[in-house]
Amino acid sequence: MRFLHTSDWHLGRAFHRVNMLEAQAAFVGHLVATVREREVDAVVVSGDVYDRAVPPLAAVELFDDVLHRLAALGVPTVMISGNHDSARRLGVGAGLIGRAGIHLRTEPAACGTPVVLRDAHGDIAFYGLPYLEPALVKDEFGVARPSHEAVLAAAMERVRADLAGRAPGTRSVVLAHAFVTGGEASDSERDITVGGVAAVPAGVFDGVDYAALGHLHGSQTITERVRYSGSPLPYSFSEAAHRKSMWLVDLDAAGTVTAERVDCPVPRPLARIRGPLEDLLADPDLARHEDSWVEATLTDTVRPADPMARLAARFPHTLSLVFAPERAPDEPDVSYARRLAGRSDEQIARDFVAHVRGAGPDAHEQAVLCDAFDAVRADDAGREREAAR
Repeated sequence: MRFLHTSDWHLGRAFHRVNMLEAQAAFVGHLVATVREREVDAVVVSGDVYDRAVPPLAAVELFDDVLHRLAALGVPTVMISGNHDSARRLGVGAGLIGRAGIHLRTEPAACGTPVVLRDAHGDIAFYGLPYLEPALVKDEFGVARPSHEAVLAAAMERVRADLAGRAPGTRSVVLAHAFVTGGEASDSERDITVGGVAAVPAGVFDGVDYAALGHLHGSQTITERVRYSGSPLPYSFSEAAHRKSMWLVDLDAAGTVTAERVDCPVPRPLARIRGPLEDLLADPDLARHEDSWVEATLTDTVRPADPMARLAARFPHTLSLVFAPERAPDEPDVSYARRLAGRSDEQIARDFVAHVRGAGPDAHEQAVLCDAFDAVRADDAGREREAAR
């Protein structure tokens, strides 16, 4: 069985106010061409098909187009909802669409019910685990304290139980949308921290032949059987070094995995440049970035006049301008944004307590803070679900 693993399309998303619909359409065309030219037997899409719960009409039309094109090729497709999708909206008409070979898996209760496909060696069971918001699915999975690890582990128990009842030699693929330990995040992913913890161990997926992951935007191999495809397009400058691709996976009769990266079309390269403005304007080594989307970090001690217009004269696709004045080693970093960079909401709250009280929160207080943030996240997710009804 040869299948194509992709995820995190984020249809409808812009890149620093640049409309990405044309680039997303080019990716869809590339996907369909790859399916046809590489004789792909199935496609798996591991969540975040859309960028938000109520996507713009143009994004819905592009999604409709790719479904029709894949169905016309007669290639089965399995998709799950991610944390950016509205599971209810994405899953509308799933039963009817499934008759065309497009299998949408958006209901947590159906985690243990696979899409079963066949090749010359027998059955392959594809289990779709949509994004599982712990506070909203804890009752479905019977977990006492909601956490990503607890609900995913419970969902995987259903997968393993179903697989155990199938014919010997049945191979298995799991689609999941989660942050797995060992993965490297970027700035463009939405935080899914619960209880102060965002990641789950890769061992949660033990017992299946391949775990096709979504959520993190960089293509990554956690283990030979647990991989992220990453997003097909960049959605933040933190992805400047990413090689955007899909995984072309071959699963043999024994369940052995062979995976090859298939590059995605790049609409325009990304570049991060840093230094004093005059140096950036004069440096001949930066000529290679003159057609790139550029994030420029200016290190001038005094903010120069009209920096964006001057940068744009040489780098017409400059999209982001950051000021980071160089300071002496003993000079405090007074930039609020830089002090908070890379810190979670819980860490910021703990630092605030330490700042105003002189000592950080104790274990009980940390638990209260985590519960408060989790309650807000669950409320936001519930409101989004209601808005999508």
